Formats: sequence, structure tokens, C-alpha cells
Amino acid sequence: MKIALLGYGKMGKAIEQVAVARGHEIVLRKTSDSTFHGLEKAEVAIDFSIPDAAVSNISACFDTHVPVVCGTTGWLSKYEDMVALCEAKDGAFIYGSNFSLGVNLFFEMNSYLAKLMSKFDQYKVRMEEIHHTQKLDSPSGTAITLANTIIEHSSYTKWVLENAKTNEIEIDAKRIESVPGTHTVVYDSAIDSIEIKHTAHNREGFALGAVLAAEWLAGKKGVFTMKDVLELDI
Repeated sequence: MKIALLGYGKMGKAIEQVAVARGHEIVLRKTSDSTFHGLEKAEVAIDFSIPDAAVSNISACFDTHVPVVCGTTGWLSKYEDMVALCEAKDGAFIYGSNFSLGVNLFFEMNSYLAKLMSKFDQYKVRMEEIHHTQKLDSPSGTAITLANTIIEHSSYTKWVLENAKTNEIEIDAKRIESVPGTHTVVYDSAIDSIEIKHTAHNREGFALGAVLAAEWLAGKKGVFTMKDVLELDI
């Protein structure tokens, strides 16, 4: 399969290694200093760029009729616009705040736990996420996905970064050198705490998940998620 990499930083290079090892060919390595020349040759594109570039990258894929997998976070105010453009262009699109298999299983655990805990208001939920110092958005897209899932299944109304009120989820976002990603969800009461946690050891899990998503998306039409790729509708 011919793959266009939109964004060629640490994640782009990690994706390239996984893709080449799985027998794929990289036909474009797009950076801020290069053009989209070569995108038309791709069977699928994978975007791990920066928030300011994601929308233009995704739009270029739809205009060129190239399915696109996007793992860039921090641009989601434009997500519905991209969904509408995908449908208008009869394109194919997967956005994921995290492509790791382990994190997507963690998403399902978080959803199930949120439904259980919604019946017990003596517990107050809080979250912590830790990433490397090069990460541009805060909190992480993964943390936002976790928080929004809890909100969907509870009386919480929003997430905040500090000074949470009774109906708000506080996310403690930390940036520490060389941490690939750690996410913790804690339910505290006066007598005990319940905690679930995911710790990434390296970028390989994110890269493999993105390539698996690209392999799955090639040849399809529509808007999908990693739940479709991994068949996690349980």
C-alpha cells in the first residue's frame, strides 16, 4: 500500500518504520517546508502533524480523494466541518485522539466504569495526564476523550484544568521530559479510591495502531473511529 505521511516529526518517523516493516511504501513525507506533491499517488494518508496544519492536511486529502487517518489533536473545533467535507467529497476519514490498542481498550474500561460510578455520588472523579514537553496541546486529546465519556454517562457537565466545581472534572495536565503518555482516572470518596491507569512505554503502540487504521480504511467511504477498526462495539 502507498502511504502519504502528513507530518514527519517523531510520530511520523515511528509510523514510517512500522509501515515499511509491514511492506508498505511511503510516497510523501509532508513537512511545513514541503508541498503536497506526491499525495495523488497515495492510497491512504496518515496525519500526525500540528494543530494548525491538520485541517488543511485533511482537506487536501478529501480534495485529492485520498482516505485519511488523523491522530493530530488540538484542532477539534473544526471536526464537524471536516466530517461535512468528507461527506461532500465522498471521502473516507478516521480521527482518533489515540490509536494505541491499549488506550482504546482503556477507553472502553473508562466508559464501563463511568456507567457504574454514576449511581454513587459519594465518589468524586478526577484525572491526571502526563506527556513529553514537546506536546503542544493541553490537556491531551486522549484526556478529553476520557473526560467527555465520563460526562456522557454521569451528571458531570464539563472538564476544567483547575478549581473544579461539584459538577466538573478536574484534569491535572503535566509535561515531563520523555514521557510518551500516561492517563489516570480516579474516583475518590472519604473512605476509599478507585483508579484505572494507562501508561505508554514508547511510541510504537501509537504508530502500529495508526498503520492498522490506514490498512483498514483503504478502499472505504465514510467517517469511522477506532472502535470500527478494532470491532470494540461490545
